[in-house]
Amino acid sequence: MQVDYKSAALGGAIAALAVGGLMWAMGGSGGPKHSEAATPGASTSAYGAPTKLPAAPSRDGQAVTLSASQLQYIKVAPVELRDFANRREAVGNVDFNEDRAVQVFTSYQGKIRNIYAKVGDTVTKGKPLFDIESPDLVQAESTLISTAGTRKLTTAALARAHQLYDIQGLAQKDLDQAISDQQGAEAAYKAAREALAVFGKTPAQMDQIVETRKTDSVLTVASPISGQVTARSAQPGLLLQPGSGTAPFTVADVSTMWMQAFVPEADVPLLHVGQPVKIHVMAFPGRTFNGKITTVGATVDANTHRILVRSEIDDPKRELRPGMFTSFDITTAAPMSSPALATDGVVREGDGTMTAWVTTDRKRFARRVIKLGIEQDGFVQVVEGLTAGELAANEGALYLSTAAAGSINSAD
Repeated sequence: MQVDYKSAALGGAIAALAVGGLMWAMGGSGGPKHSEAATPGASTSAYGAPTKLPAAPSRDGQAVTLSASQLQYIKVAPVELRDFANRREAVGNVDFNEDRAVQVFTSYQGKIRNIYAKVGDTVTKGKPLFDIESPDLVQAESTLISTAGTRKLTTAALARAHQLYDIQGLAQKDLDQAISDQQGAEAAYKAAREALAVFGKTPAQMDQIVETRKTDSVLTVASPISGQVTARSAQPGLLLQPGSGTAPFTVADVSTMWMQAFVPEADVPLLHVGQPVKIHVMAFPGRTFNGKITTVGATVDANTHRILVRSEIDDPKRELRPGMFTSFDITTAAPMSSPALATDGVVREGDGTMTAWVTTDRKRFARRVIKLGIEQDGFVQVVEGLTAGELAANEGALYLSTAAAGSINSAD
């Protein structure tokens, strides 16, 4: 059978044009798009997603050359020396400064009668917190009244004994006995006053008890420090036993608070008591609280391999609350001056290496493997692979790595 080659060629051309027109109508050129899923082993931005760029570089392995239209999407800047602070970070929480908190107990048994403060109240030193009805107080007051009477009688008897002895109307032994009796009564009276002083009674109050010969079973317990009531278990009618149970009140000086964090054991040699810290509280974004380390724990948690570090925070406005989530920065050494690259200029390649793209003419870019250190304030410390003054891509580095891998086709 004879083949009409002209007709076959014409038919093929028409078919090709039809397929091409269909693809054009569907909006695609047949090449891969930036929105397609990355293939295994592809490069990824080490610190964020890349800017979507037009795909038209020319490439030859580890180098990529961009056209003038493509360069507008790449930002190039000289590698600069920047100071990177030697510091450590940790997270923790706020707590009361237990060194400035006092649990208020009573030394005597009694039933709570009145309460004068609640949790959150600010109290001054000496302000009443609660009253108790104490049988021990009644006993102590009764002893004072009794010894005061005995003291008065023995003092008068001693005066009469001296008068009789002066006129030889009393023997020496009787005078000595009168002196002994008065001294004993005086000692008992002083002991009774000292016992009442333990209850908080003032000398004026004791004199009034002696004068009126009346006892009062109500004992007022006052705050031993100025601060804030942070806990209260006291309720009217509650029977208190000395030395047992929960403290009726807890009062704390909240002008300073604790920040407690657990840091990796590897950081312990870098931390010491007195070291200043900058503390950030989630409840107050953008604010920094100043503090200093007061305790570095003596033991390491066997499960987490972390150690407690406690810092004292100045809080003159009483803004912090126990349990607030915090983080802190600790400067452990002088700042280091190192070459720095913007985070958008770093690419994590498919094999895990970190790379940057350098150029000498701002058109042709070469891949450079680098070693990174600290990341601070949008820049990464480059400890190996770049020197200050070299030109490098600060933005669009991921696009360059993708182009070099062949995932972006030339369009020119």
